[in-house]
Amino acid sequence: MPSHRDKELSTETYWNKHYTGPEKDHEWFRSYNDLVPFFNNNLFNQEGLQAKDHPKVLHLGSGRSEIPEQLALAGYDQQLCIDFSEEAYNQMSKKHENIKGIEWRKSDVRYMEDIPDKSIDVAFDKGTFDALIYGDPWKPEDQVKDDTSRYMKQLHRVLKDDGVFLYVTFRQRHFIEQLLNPEDLGLWDLQMTALVGNDGSFGYFGWIIRKKGAPPRAQAEAS
Repeated sequence: MPSHRDKELSTETYWNKHYTGPEKDHEWFRSYNDLVPFFNNNLFNQEGLQAKDHPKVLHLGSGRSEIPEQLALAGYDQQLCIDFSEEAYNQMSKKHENIKGIEWRKSDVRYMEDIPDKSIDVAFDKGTFDALIYGDPWKPEDQVKDDTSRYMKQLHRVLKDDGVFLYVTFRQRHFIEQLLNPEDLGLWDLQMTALVGNDGSFGYFGWIIRKKGAPPRAQAEAS
């Protein structure tokens, strides 16, 4: 069974303690270089999402990830990074203060009232949604279902109708799909791919998630 620490991962207290001390970058699951093939297929070469299109990119629980900085180097100049850890916010907002196009806010992914409706073109998560999950994977606890449902509702609100949510996880489809798109909501169309370069004892998966019934981006921008 999961340890008590698994439940702590969903708390601000845990992450403030985790980020206290000498600053060092850390990548959960996959590095930027590992994800380049995934980004090539679902970001860099997508109509309306290329750097030249200046899409608004939201990093959900960005922590100390290097992904925003690497995307800035690739030309993405409208990035919003949020994290509920005061330590992560203080460290990374300072680190990125001279990098064009990266804005930081202290915010909880379950309560993103400060982000306007339908303002985000691309949302990206690598580990944050997973941190809300603990306990029996076959029968999620009520708190897990409540937290993940709040997250997905808020994300649905802030994402443009033709926007995309790119999510990286180690969790198998049969465990994660019910939380990404609970039957009582039915808000999303889901597509999953195994990530190139899987190694070690765990595989990683990339989800491409769009609003249910969303038009293709090129069609949406032409209408």
